[in-house]
Amino acid sequence: MWADLISSYGYWILAIGCLLEGETVLLLAGFAARSGRLDPLAVFVIAAVCGFAGDEIAYWIGRRHGGWLLARWPLLARRSRRVRALLERRHALAIVMLRFAYGLRLAGPVVIGMTDVPPWRFVTFNALGALLWAAAIGALGWTFGEAAHRLLGRLHHFEGWLFALLLAAALLARGLAHWRRSRRGD
Repeated sequence: MWADLISSYGYWILAIGCLLEGETVLLLAGFAARSGRLDPLAVFVIAAVCGFAGDEIAYWIGRRHGGWLLARWPLLARRSRRVRALLERRHALAIVMLRFAYGLRLAGPVVIGMTDVPPWRFVTFNALGALLWAAAIGALGWTFGEAAHRLLGRLHHFEGWLFALLLAAALLARGLAHWRRSRRGD
């Protein structure tokens, strides 16, 4: 069942997930690639391209509608201060590393779009960041897949359940983090 879903829709789910935030989806895609359900090169390319495209869209939204977004969502306004502080120190490093910063993945490019960072500079370092991110997070998923493969050996009937368990754990962790942030007012 899980194998059929992954084989049929895995690349689409990966693409949509990486357009938005994508870490969880990319980890699971790396795991699926390790188990032979998805092609590792395709996972890397889709994650890098869609991660890049998602941040480019967010950058241009920030360029055009940043003020309105800050007024509409106070959480974005609070996060914008953190992003601006990072940008003041080092533009290039901030652009690359923001995609690895939990909670700033979507806010970061929007806020960068509102600053004086020129589009060519953002495109350049966004591309570098997308490649590094796809490789690092995909490799992490691959590594977990390798560990699960060694743990389970030839017991293939557990792969679907392990995948479901990892997905549930990732969603639970994300939900708890969101709940904690909402209680703190971040």
